Amino acid sequence: MIQLKSRLNVIDNSGAIVAECIKVLRNAKWAEVGDEIVVSVKKARPISDKTAASQSAAKIRKGDVRRAVIVRTKKEIRRPDGRYVRFDDNACVLLNNQQQPLGSRILGLVSAELRFKNWVKVVSLAPRVV
Repeated sequence: MIQLKSRLNVIDNSGAIVAECIKVLRNAKWAEVGDEIVVSVKKARPISDKTAASQSAAKIRKGDVRRAVIVRTKKEIRRPDGRYVRFDDNACVLLNNQQQPLGSRILGLVSAELRFKNWVKVVSLAPRVV
């Protein structure tokens, strides 16, 4: 359950490290795995002049406001077969304007609920789906 001011780890290679939720994009006070939120980047990797010239990826800086999809939550998720799944941290993946992941790689595992919520591109980039 991610709400206003919740901090999330960013698990793609877009350049952001930590993001803070500033809006839940559905009519609720909290968001869960597979929901889209608006985040503010709180910590980002430094951009040097050499890497900026060679990289064609978007430069993410501290303070940038972006959309993201939640891929892991500490709050447990109930599966249809009765099992509960919970992760060690809250994590998200940043999105561009076309609802596609901003980075070209996803580092770490993601929840299987993303497949049922039509985030197929995020699932296909992830090294492991739990």
